[in-house]
Amino acid sequence: MSKKKTYAVFGLGRYGKSVAQELNDNGVEVLAVDMDEELVNSCATELPYCKCADVTDPDVIKQLGISNMDVVVVAMANNLEASVMATMLCKEAGVETVIVKCASEMNCKILKKVGADRVVFPENESGIRLAKNLLSSGFVDLLEISKDVSMVDLEVKPEWIGKSLIELNLRKKYSINVVAIIQDDSISINIDPDLPLEGTMRLIVIANPVELAKFAD
Repeated sequence: MSKKKTYAVFGLGRYGKSVAQELNDNGVEVLAVDMDEELVNSCATELPYCKCADVTDPDVIKQLGISNMDVVVVAMANNLEASVMATMLCKEAGVETVIVKCASEMNCKILKKVGADRVVFPENESGIRLAKNLLSSGFVDLLEISKDVSMVDLEVKPEWIGKSLIELNLRKKYSINVVAIIQDDSISINIDPDLPLEGTMRLIVIANPVELAKFAD
């Protein structure tokens, strides 16, 4: 089983709290940080690792051990300056993936320029959905059709390259059904099961969430 990733969430408003709580509810240790002491105290009963701190301070970033985090979610869209500083400090600390909540397209452009690996609009993606995506290692996106069925945009694993869907037999091995292949921004639903997979391809699959979780492990 692969090593579990480490997470931090900056900003415990509705969005940030929902991301942190979903991660925590799924057995992931997540460091939750906010400058508002009252807000931190209110979250402490649900989130074991809560800190009141200023994440725009380089010394605080060091003290919190952010350099050890694999993913940091910056959920402070109402404060662009703080989001920019936190993003820059996280990238300077060596955080592999920094995801930032944005309030506007212009803010997104700015945050990408200072190092954000991904930007999200809360109107388009809920905190819970973002957390589920983070937990689903190797999945580019995840959409819950129902509690028993999810659709996922899945990267082709290195060990799959050069093999066909018939050879891989994903339905039997992992109980997942490939419904489309994406390559070069084009989507094909007429899948040739004998076609060797390439590293540039992505697979759209449908499966039970429990089976997807096993697949991620």
